[in-house]
Amino acid sequence: MRARGTVVRMTFVQARGEFERECEGNRMESPVFAEIEPADDCDCPGCAHWRGVLPHSRTGRFPGHPARHRTAVVLAAVTSAAIGATAAPVIAAPHAEQPAGPDVLAGEEPGTPQGVRAPLYGPGGQAGPPASPEPSARVPAITRAEIIERAKSWVTRKVPYGVSSYGADGYRQDCSGYVSMAWRLPGNEWTGSLGAYAERITKDELQPGDMLLHHNAADPYGGSHVVLFGGWANTARSKYVAYEQTVPHTRRKTTPYAYWNNSARYVPYRYKGVGDGAAGAGAFVATVRIPFPGVAYFGPGADNTYVAELGRMLAARGAGHLYPAAPGPQWTDADRRATRAFQEAQGWRGAAADGLPGPLTWELLMTGGGRDVQSGGSASAPDGVPGYPGRALLRPGAVNDHVTRLGRQLVRKGFGRYYTKGPGPRWTEADRRNVEAFQRAQGWRGGAADGFPGPETWRRLFLT
Repeated sequence: MRARGTVVRMTFVQARGEFERECEGNRMESPVFAEIEPADDCDCPGCAHWRGVLPHSRTGRFPGHPARHRTAVVLAAVTSAAIGATAAPVIAAPHAEQPAGPDVLAGEEPGTPQGVRAPLYGPGGQAGPPASPEPSARVPAITRAEIIERAKSWVTRKVPYGVSSYGADGYRQDCSGYVSMAWRLPGNEWTGSLGAYAERITKDELQPGDMLLHHNAADPYGGSHVVLFGGWANTARSKYVAYEQTVPHTRRKTTPYAYWNNSARYVPYRYKGVGDGAAGAGAFVATVRIPFPGVAYFGPGADNTYVAELGRMLAARGAGHLYPAAPGPQWTDADRRATRAFQEAQGWRGAAADGLPGPLTWELLMTGGGRDVQSGGSASAPDGVPGYPGRALLRPGAVNDHVTRLGRQLVRKGFGRYYTKGPGPRWTEADRRNVEAFQRAQGWRGGAADGFPGPETWRRLFLT
């Protein structure tokens, strides 16, 4: 036991990778801290440690990488007579060379939580319901050179990492939003849906612009990650150039294959719309289909993007009136009622129409096969008015054929003045303002003329 008042100063000598202890007895001193700023592009345990404890510096003094300093005094631990015990010294993790292979402990790489699947972020912060490719929808075409150029643009700007942050183009500033941006996808995808836009390839087939995807089903928003492949960094193909969105900002870094941690879980994918020739904005190729995820993703207690995707497809097939609000990722009784309505529309009864989707239900919804739900669906009413699709499909963030039909009818009725182009399948402020003008023409005011069509607005608009 050391006497009370003993001061122990821990000195870290980085040049030799060792430390010394120096004891000074019976004299009180204030703790001494050395302020350091870890290198952004260094993945050693020391820098990883300091990035965790010093995420921001308010003083503006950035001495740089710890290895550049011959000696750094980390902490002088002071004992207190009032406490009557010796405080344990805190030692900074030493700087060391990164292992040649991907055998890095999971805690040494910053965590990369991600947001849910959603459309591009728009004015007013209304992201709307999750965006998804329509069944057999064509996806934007892009060249490998364009993918890498778009990826480099964020690296150059050092775009900060953020699950709830968005760029001017509407892409979310997390790992999956970064890949969505580089591939020029129509919305912000996540690690659980990016695979629908791509096809699996082998390690030997990897080319610049492909992705390495780790989707952790056990912790999808906290344990998953995705990076863009930029090319091999050595002839042994044990290292490659990775473009990724991670803490604190976008980086381009030589990385061991397949990644620093969870290496065996990363799978190579190639975007379906990629080509080597000229593409340009506006070109579309390929189709996407999301495979059935399994029965475990649906039912009471389920909360995931597949539930939201199911609701979106059911609403598009005529069951939107069964949802009191926009379909979301949390399973509700509305999802069960809508699923049962679709199953019964196929002529199924009993256990085959239990309201829980199976592989066949999902396949029909994803491919557009089978019969639509008739009550409140796409079938025409006796007066010739097409069935009201439901409020969920006529809101900010909605992308479907009902929005296009609504817009075209507004133009026919003489209420299309706010359209500068289109109308199209994506709900815009122009749609809302045109609907509001139509509602006001009916003599409605206040909440009755909010620009969002309900059943009566829809009926009057489509009456011949």
